[in-house]
Amino acid sequence: MTLSLSRQRAALMIIDIQERLAAAMDDKVMAKVERNAVILAKAAVHLGIPIVVSQQYPKGLGPTIPALEEALSAASPHRFDKVAFSACGADGFAAVRDALGRRRDQWIVCGMETHVCVFQTVRDLVAEADVQVIGDAVSSRSKSNWHTGLTLAERCGATVSSTEAALFDLVGRAGSDDFKVISRLVK
Repeated sequence: MTLSLSRQRAALMIIDIQERLAAAMDDKVMAKVERNAVILAKAAVHLGIPIVVSQQYPKGLGPTIPALEEALSAASPHRFDKVAFSACGADGFAAVRDALGRRRDQWIVCGMETHVCVFQTVRDLVAEADVQVIGDAVSSRSKSNWHTGLTLAERCGATVSSTEAALFDLVGRAGSDDFKVISRLVK
C-alpha cells in the first residue's frame, strides 16, 4: 500500500450519487458530498485521470445528480448500471477494468452509501489496488453508518483521505498551472 497518488496510476470511482438516494441524505451532508464529488470530477478531467461512474438500480434510485452530470459533461467517463452492491460485482465493471488496463492500480473513491456500496466496492478493489476513500465525498443516511463504512474501509486496507489531500497529492507542487486550477476548484 502506498499513500502517494499518481496521475498515471489513479482512476476516480464515483459510486451511486443518484437523485433519489441523494434526497434521503441529510441536506448539509449531501451539499458537501455533491460539492466535493464535483470538484473531484472536474479535477480528474483537468488532470487526465479516468473516471468511472456507477449507478445502483437507476429505475428505482434515479439518475446521477445533475450537478455531477454537468461536471462529467467535459469527460468521457466509463459508466455502468448495477444491482450488485459492490461496483466490482457489476456486469459492466470487468469491461471497465479491461479498458483501463492494469496500469490503473490506484482508486480514488467517492459516493453513496458509505457502509454499503462504497465499502463493498472498496473491499473488492483493495484486493488488487491501492484505494483512497474520500471521507468528505462519501455519505450514508446516518452519521453512524458513514462512520462504520469508513472504519470498515480502513480495516480492509483502504486509506481514508479528503478531497483536498488527494488532489494536492496528485498535483505535487505549488506554482504550476495544475496547482492554480486545483486551488480555484477547492476555494
